[in-house]
Amino acid sequence: MTVRLYDTRSRALQELVPVVPGRVGLYVCGPTVQSSPHIGHLRSALSYDLLRRWLTYRGLDVVLIRNVTDVDDKILASSAASGAAWWAHAYRVELEFAAAYRAIGVLEPTYEPRATGHIGEMVALIARLIDSGHAYAADDGSGDVWFDVGSWPEYGVLTRQQGDDLIGGQDEGRGKRSPRDFALWKGHKPDEPATAQWPAPWGSGRPGWHIECSAMAERYLGAEFDVHGGGLDLRFPHHENELAQSGAAGSPFARLWVHNGLVTVAGQKMSKSLGNSAFAAELLGAARPVVVRYALAAAHYRSDLDHHPGALIEAEEAVARIERFVERAEAAGATATAAPVPEAFAAAMDEDLNVPQALAVLHETLRRGNQAVDAGEPDAAGRALAEVRAMTGVLGVDPVAQPGAGDAAAGALDALVQRLLDERAAARRAKDWAAADRVRDELAAAGIALEDGADGTRWSIDGR
Repeated sequence: MTVRLYDTRSRALQELVPVVPGRVGLYVCGPTVQSSPHIGHLRSALSYDLLRRWLTYRGLDVVLIRNVTDVDDKILASSAASGAAWWAHAYRVELEFAAAYRAIGVLEPTYEPRATGHIGEMVALIARLIDSGHAYAADDGSGDVWFDVGSWPEYGVLTRQQGDDLIGGQDEGRGKRSPRDFALWKGHKPDEPATAQWPAPWGSGRPGWHIECSAMAERYLGAEFDVHGGGLDLRFPHHENELAQSGAAGSPFARLWVHNGLVTVAGQKMSKSLGNSAFAAELLGAARPVVVRYALAAAHYRSDLDHHPGALIEAEEAVARIERFVERAEAAGATATAAPVPEAFAAAMDEDLNVPQALAVLHETLRRGNQAVDAGEPDAAGRALAEVRAMTGVLGVDPVAQPGAGDAAAGALDALVQRLLDERAAARRAKDWAAADRVRDELAAAGIALEDGADGTRWSIDGR
């Protein structure tokens, strides 16, 4: 058994050779909990859920760490706009993400550390970088600490960039010696909440975004681990900065860097300015969770996924074909005993998690199984049924395992809608009628109707 994954750093397929035999340490950049999850967040989490499931099927013990960034500039800004305490805002959004992940069958991570729970590790790591000459505290009394990009010749190796290409996306701030340098620590500012600061030798404040992942990955997986995953949009500056600061601190860090593709909507990049963001609440309100999962998994994880009006319809048809075969085979007396996945399916999954090719094997097996049912061959139908159950189990779309998913979906949808209702209520209190109407319109587009009353706002699907 050889599993190969595309490594962004080498730009080639590389064999996965665990640091510890039989065990895979997988770190995935989780959400910054500033606002409701959208389809891109679901697609990224699902990509690494599929990888984890496959590696587990292959007999490996997978330790998956998915962090939560629960304090940063964006969270402070969005919480101020909503009128909620930043930590309450962050926690409420975190619950939305957890509910959405759970609804589509994304397994719980082994550990899900929050940034605010690991400030001590981050301060210690920053101190190591200062002591080794790779970081400096600003001399203007701001309390900011910066990574000295010029001190690390390997900077840019992940994305193969040089010079001015390394400036875009870096932090703005006080006391920087070079525009390429990035923030490790942000000194507290007078207009920020007093609770959003922690003590440090160079001044109270909070961590920069990038230092979080380096500190938490090392805390839970060690100085060297197997796979670091995340969205393609995180390669620079986030992952480039992680790699540099961890390397400068003396850690080998991740052996392989894996990135999932982005999500477009009807051929366009999702953005707030275009008003085309597809939120998790919309998807879960428009289709069954297993259908959403299938739709998001159908494209290769490294390719961009285009979400269009027909995507869920196509996925529903595919899932229905699986369900119909299972029903027909069982009605015909076929019995599914435990069986391994077909060799062609395994070969596809071993080669950079090629789910589209694996799905082709699944649907070919469905075809053979239906032929066996039509021909009155229960043994052949049973073999096909066993293989279908094995493959759909690995992919998380086993129709027999789905009945309980409805409760998870209902809970997730309620959490997601409630979050939007809170935003609408805050906008109405502030007499921001345009923002309140925008929330109502977003929910209406997802088939969710609102009814305002003396005791609050109630919601229903299609007015029922």
